[in-house]
Amino acid sequence: MRVTVRDLSRFKTENRRFPVLTAYDFLTASILDQAGIPILLVGDTLGQVVLGYETTLPVTMEQMLHHTAAVARGARSAMVVADMPFGSYQGSVEEGFRNGVRFLKEAGAHAVKLEGPRLQLTQALVEHGIPVMAHLGLTPQSVHALGGYRVQARTPEAADRLHSDALSMEKAGASALFLEAIPADLATAISRSLAIPTIGIGAGSGCDGQVMVITDLLGMGSETPPKFVKAYADLRQTITEAVQSFRDDVEGGRFPDDAHSYH
Repeated sequence: MRVTVRDLSRFKTENRRFPVLTAYDFLTASILDQAGIPILLVGDTLGQVVLGYETTLPVTMEQMLHHTAAVARGARSAMVVADMPFGSYQGSVEEGFRNGVRFLKEAGAHAVKLEGPRLQLTQALVEHGIPVMAHLGLTPQSVHALGGYRVQARTPEAADRLHSDALSMEKAGASALFLEAIPADLATAISRSLAIPTIGIGAGSGCDGQVMVITDLLGMGSETPPKFVKAYADLRQTITEAVQSFRDDVEGGRFPDDAHSYH
């Protein structure tokens, strides 16, 4: 059975915590799907993780559609959520709506994610059957306006504004809310005040769900990861050792050996 927005609502009602992971390709998506991850986010972090950009800003609609389609082909049960990239929805509601449609119609996504309090666009998408997940707090597409990647809503005024935006996005029809890099007590307060589930990344344990970038979880990310990142493996070292062993065997004439040759 495919996970849907109805399941997210049920998770919240049942006080059931749930994991979310990013995926950018078919193979990873199929592994995460089989492992029981209910929501796969095709994040615009692919700009940094896959494409080598310094920020998410250069990522295009065509790139996001390409990777979302690959993930959708690998996800049999998980809900696939696609990040709408910078410039694809900030201009007008009409443009944002057209691009939101493309993610479902062309790439096979089941929902889209928007950064910032996009009330009118959220209403338009939801009214036409496109589930929306909101994203507040640290919004990477606004990194230059925010002055870098830093914790948000530290002052009472900023916290009140963020809380108000969260309530507004729920009222506009968002199915869930991502909260990134905000104080844990604020995230807990917001989570308790909303009927929709919250998904935290660097927002403490009071959120209903938690999301991680898959390369961070596997220990393949930055050598100096953010405070909220927990590596559950060290695949960077594992891959390095495997590649070095292959190199040594080829250079030493040990591969291919007789067992790995046709006769």
